[in-house]
Amino acid sequence: MPIAIAVTSPDLVLPAPDGPAPTAAVFRPPDAQPLETAVAQAALLLDQCGHLVVVYPDALPADYVRRLHSVRSVLESDRVALLPVALPPLAVAVLARQLRQLSLSDLGPGVLASATRLLAHYIYAGAQLASVARFDRVPVGLGPHLTSLLPGVRFGVLVNPAPRLVRPGGGGDDVPGPAYPTRLTVARDGPRKGDDWVLDHLAPGWRVEGVQEISPLPADSARWWGTRRAVEFAAAIPDPSILYQLITSVRREECHWCGLELIGDRCGFCSAAAGAAA
Repeated sequence: MPIAIAVTSPDLVLPAPDGPAPTAAVFRPPDAQPLETAVAQAALLLDQCGHLVVVYPDALPADYVRRLHSVRSVLESDRVALLPVALPPLAVAVLARQLRQLSLSDLGPGVLASATRLLAHYIYAGAQLASVARFDRVPVGLGPHLTSLLPGVRFGVLVNPAPRLVRPGGGGDDVPGPAYPTRLTVARDGPRKGDDWVLDHLAPGWRVEGVQEISPLPADSARWWGTRRAVEFAAAIPDPSILYQLITSVRREECHWCGLELIGDRCGFCSAAAGAAA
């Protein structure tokens, strides 16, 4: 059975445009799912799949994060990995889809969980925004904040892998893109209206291999970007075989605490630092 992948909102479960990908389980917030139900759901996934990897935005409300840790504590299981990701919601959904695809491979649970940080680095995530007045994810000067008050103004923002803020159509709006093949996933707050910086400028400039449009925006996007008037995007490697090669090219070692194989500097299941003495 594939390793179970779970997310914290139904809109973080994206369709896979190419090839098979198991669906992701969805945990609900504390006010929508009793603790007993969440524990039973997690226990069933562990019985069916052996290990459970939960991916969620690092901006998830604190009470929801506590709920996830409560579920793991009640189960007293070291087979549950809770992985906060410093990406906007759509990019988290794209990352979860990559993990779903890779869960069908022969990667062990420790390697798959610890590969989350590696895969996140290769996702180019950002948005076209109508305002940056409430946006605090990248440095925004006084000028852009004041410009946000003007009608018809747009901003292009890249938050990962490196922050960048530009004014589409104003010159100097080129954003360095990935040097490897990607597919672009796009979500917007409504029907396309007029010029679209993401599809008309970024997509051809980055030479993406295809575009998948999602509607509506993920529920948490408005809070993450500070506005619902957004066109969110994430460009990522679509081929799971390339992702597999990327992961398997990294040196593996055994976690000194739980014994799982891992890559990188920390175990995704027990959070022990790689190479540290027991």
